Amino acid sequence: MELLKIIIAIILPPLGVFLHAGIQKHFWINILLTLLGYIPGIVHAVWVIAKK
Repeated sequence: MELLKIIIAIILPPLGVFLHAGIQKHFWINILLTLLGYIPGIVHAVWVIAKK
């Protein structure tokens, strides 16, 4: 399941974070990072998923 979340996080970073953490602070941080640049959003999403 973690591999699927990481693949989703690469395609659409906020969705990957939402599936893993729900609507918490990491979700909103990821939306902001994705809006500022796609790569920072991906890095943050993979970090959040791999951290737990």
